[in-house]
Amino acid sequence: MKNITKIFLISILGGVITLSLYKVFFEEPVVQTIINEPSTPSIQTNSKSFSPFAETSFTAAAEKTVNSVVHVKTAVEARLRQPSSPLEYFFGRPNGNSQGKIQLGSGSGVIVSKDGYIVTNNHVIDGAQEISITLNDGREFNASLIGKDPTTDIALLKIEGEGLPYLTFSNSDDVKLGEWVLAVGNPFNLTSTVTAGIISAKSRNIGIIEERSAIEAFLQTDAAVNPGNSGGALVNTKGDLIGINSAISTHTGSFEGYSFAVPSNIVKKVVEDLLEFGTVQRAFIGVNISDISAQIAERLDLKETVGVYVGGVTENGAAEVAGIKTGDVIVSIDNKQVKKSSELQELIGRKRPGDKIEVKVNREGDLQKFDIVLRNINGNTDAIKRNDTKFISSLGGRFKSLSKIEKARLGITYGIRVTEIQSGILAELGIPKNFIITKINKNKLSQVEDINEAVKGLKSKDPVVLEGYLPNGRYKYYAFGF
Repeated sequence: MKNITKIFLISILGGVITLSLYKVFFEEPVVQTIINEPSTPSIQTNSKSFSPFAETSFTAAAEKTVNSVVHVKTAVEARLRQPSSPLEYFFGRPNGNSQGKIQLGSGSGVIVSKDGYIVTNNHVIDGAQEISITLNDGREFNASLIGKDPTTDIALLKIEGEGLPYLTFSNSDDVKLGEWVLAVGNPFNLTSTVTAGIISAKSRNIGIIEERSAIEAFLQTDAAVNPGNSGGALVNTKGDLIGINSAISTHTGSFEGYSFAVPSNIVKKVVEDLLEFGTVQRAFIGVNISDISAQIAERLDLKETVGVYVGGVTENGAAEVAGIKTGDVIVSIDNKQVKKSSELQELIGRKRPGDKIEVKVNREGDLQKFDIVLRNINGNTDAIKRNDTKFISSLGGRFKSLSKIEKARLGITYGIRVTEIQSGILAELGIPKNFIITKINKNKLSQVEDINEAVKGLKSKDPVVLEGYLPNGRYKYYAFGF
């Protein structure tokens, strides 16, 4: 009997041990969360796991912004041409089918002062004979053009009003990737439309501004933007202006996921220049630049593909005078790291001729510092007046004084050479690159500044006669109306 009892107990103990070992080694573990059970059972959820907007309210920013964003309407003389640029296509301006007819266009704008200054895109108002502004409350105003800057696609308008709602400029340098933003404008004539998204990228260059000295350092966002949004506001969740919506990436003409805005720091500088000088004061460092490719990094034995490669320097330009050389890699400006060309263009674009900047370069592995005094397009540090730029801009080119050798070869003592042809009068007349201009309206040209002096007092549609020598040495003149 004792043996049976002993065997029974041993069997039970063995079973317990076996069952325990099975649970330890073979059963899947079950994770449990133990909480204090409330008196009334309930299901609890964490809202942060389900709603990306849980900690972000757009209502205050939207209400503030819609009252400061206006509807810009324009009357433009139709022309027998296709849109001149992708920006014009984005604006949605109708193509002209008959010369002399008036076509209506529309876009958006942002009031930036209580007395009625309005920022919009240059492509929204370019060529407009009339500009009207409609506020969110329905009031309408005629607007005057204060100035424009095709290189940044920004224009400044003015309406006569007081106590108007307006937006303040925020520091676009503080904008972070992933930050929530609102786009406000009038897409497809749907006034006061608000869309939300995040900042997808900064300092984006998409090659959409067709100007030689274009500054493209766009804020990229996935907030929905469509034709009619051009010139509207991109704001942060406080309702502060961080950019002017300008373009979209599209194959259809409508929004496909990405839009681009001019950063507020650039916009603010353009506005200040237009108010103070009547034209934008562009500063030039005098370098030909490119991003660091893998090939360049390997050739220069660089550990990182960051910085901006100097592929050439302008003769007697600001950089060359300071000591910058071809082959240098610019890594910072005023202690701000420069990773790509668009970042450098943005930083220089905020400066004026005469401003001094500190530039650090990587020269064959050695970090060197240079102080550079920036110059204007004419190669000096003087402020450019509005009348000084109008004619040169219309010509559409870059110019350089003749060397002694060139003068001797042609047997002349004056003249300037066309170093580059852009869109403008030169291209329309078929004037080739390296054409040497000797006179404008019988006024001799010895330096670039003489172009402005030669056309002083000219009125719209006055005749202009441009004389000079073709690259083959043959004399030729061109006549046109300014």
